[in-house]
Amino acid sequence: MSVESVFPRLEPLLPRISKPVQYVGGELNATVKDWDEASVRWALMYPDAYEVGLPNQGVMILYEILNELPDVLAERTYAVWPDLEALMREHDVPQFTVDGHRPLKAFDLMGISFATELGYTNMLTALDLAGIPLHAADRTEADPIVVAGGHAAFNPEPIADFVDAAVLGDGEEAVLEITEIVKNWKAEGSPGGRDEVLTRLAETGGVYIPRFYDVEYLPDGRIQRVVPNRDRVPYRVFKRTTMDLDAWPYPKQPLVPLAESVHERMSVEIFRGCTRGCRFCQAGMITRPVRERSIEGIGAMVQKGLEATGFEEVGLLSLSSADHSEIAEITKGLADRYEGTNTGLSLPSTRVDAFNIDLANELSRNGRRSGLTFAPEGGSERMRRVINKMVSEEDLIRTVSAAFSNGWRQVKLYFMCGLPTEEDEDVLQIAEMAKNVIRAGRQASGRNDVRCTISIGGFVPKPHTPFQWAAQCAPDVVDDRLRKLREAVNSDRSLGRNIGMRYHDGKPSLIEGLLSRGDRRIGKVIEAVWRDGGRFDGWSEHFSYDRWTTMAARELEPLGVDLAWYTTREREELEVLPWDHLDSGLDKEWLWADWQDALDEREQDDCRWTPCFDCGVCPAMGTDIEVGPTGRKLLPISPVGVGSPVKNPTLTP
Repeated sequence: MSVESVFPRLEPLLPRISKPVQYVGGELNATVKDWDEASVRWALMYPDAYEVGLPNQGVMILYEILNELPDVLAERTYAVWPDLEALMREHDVPQFTVDGHRPLKAFDLMGISFATELGYTNMLTALDLAGIPLHAADRTEADPIVVAGGHAAFNPEPIADFVDAAVLGDGEEAVLEITEIVKNWKAEGSPGGRDEVLTRLAETGGVYIPRFYDVEYLPDGRIQRVVPNRDRVPYRVFKRTTMDLDAWPYPKQPLVPLAESVHERMSVEIFRGCTRGCRFCQAGMITRPVRERSIEGIGAMVQKGLEATGFEEVGLLSLSSADHSEIAEITKGLADRYEGTNTGLSLPSTRVDAFNIDLANELSRNGRRSGLTFAPEGGSERMRRVINKMVSEEDLIRTVSAAFSNGWRQVKLYFMCGLPTEEDEDVLQIAEMAKNVIRAGRQASGRNDVRCTISIGGFVPKPHTPFQWAAQCAPDVVDDRLRKLREAVNSDRSLGRNIGMRYHDGKPSLIEGLLSRGDRRIGKVIEAVWRDGGRFDGWSEHFSYDRWTTMAARELEPLGVDLAWYTTREREELEVLPWDHLDSGLDKEWLWADWQDALDEREQDDCRWTPCFDCGVCPAMGTDIEVGPTGRKLLPISPVGVGSPVKNPTLTP
């Protein structure tokens, strides 16, 4: 039976809220399919505001893959702002999709992609507005199966009470497998109810069903063990790895937002994974091995995406884009192809040792010349050895000097504060580095208007990294170091006036640390914060540190643990960590050895170009590093159709 749109009830509310356009749908390349023609229906959620969620590549890819299937339907939903939430509750409007404005409760599956743990309270808002029971144990066959994905799903234990399932790793093949299992179960008449379909998902070995596992604790609060509580359920759940990226050239029809969004560009993921081995970087660890998209595959995706969207900027995305084995050929080929079309190219922050002026010139040849962004991460050379981010200050100065002499005027540098073994002096050296950048820039360019912006985030230890055992730095220590850093930057006004400083205080980082390394007991804290009004915790204007600390004290004290136990406590080697039964492919003994290397300030090589050092991923996952170079070039293309950014010169007036 068709499910009616809630838009007639929603529309009268829109003039009363801010940014109503984010709830109306109808974006270029959006899809609305016939409800009755679909045998399986997905609601895909990014648990943040539309402007942040719409450009998300993960949701966009799954949305397109699922909608390509003739008997499957996928629609999108985002977190609603508190102003609309209040009106929806007042007028009994449920959480809806922006495509068909259908109520979430009507769908078979609700997939939620968590890029950060600070979106957990937004998930609870969506579930509650949808009329879906918050706790998975209370749901029936009338409720969607709630599936968590994204980087935060590598430790879903804090939200174990609220999700039915979690998928670790790449989603392309996983969503198709889940869809097929649900489709067959429904076609058979839903035998065994919700329990049976969840069991079938668990049997794949790649879908984690938290309710099928019991957690036992030791008297001191640590975990004793995590074990399955029924047959047909594996002891460990493995991550999914999509190996041949060229076989998955998504998104082919990228969504174009109606409202302003955080990224106004068309993006292509040029490779997945990273082997640089930065010890703080969860994304680099959990996405191993490196898998490159071919130069031809990238070229085809860029052309199709530009034709489908009309964007004038292409982001070449990955964790370290300049590390692609053919990045020079890719950027030159694309710059040649789109010369004279105002189509610009961009890379995310670039490693100093992978950057050169030729690359920068190709990136800016057809578009505007924006500032350059680098991420030294640690202020001192000692600190960079600890985190395995081996970039010397000499390399940085040499690179920025070349950039300033070639016409660039501003550089942004990313750092972290609160890293393991960090001292005040390590942070204060950030100021000296920034001043040296200004000095070098003035000398190289002959101008005094060069700028350097330093952006500093608080370090959060993450699961499946060598720092998963580390004690997190207390917020007052982080804030004190940042205060001293600002004083050091401003101590020389002739240089300090050219240095901008952006930073986040240590309090949100501590709560992110609680959520990232927490176990199931943290679910009580999340729910208490949400019931007390917690929303949009990733936004500084909505985040309340006092609310989180108050609720953590109230909920955790009866359990014999507290906020500090989860955050500022260093773990021991043999402690059972909440995510140990979730297999990222990384060998725990290797991670511990790398943690010891960090404490000894020893670097680890990039295994892409050196012999394997046994992190465990390739043999455990049955995979291997896939890199070029292929030796092929990106060929020019003929003008294609209306809307092509490549014009036929004989037809151009």
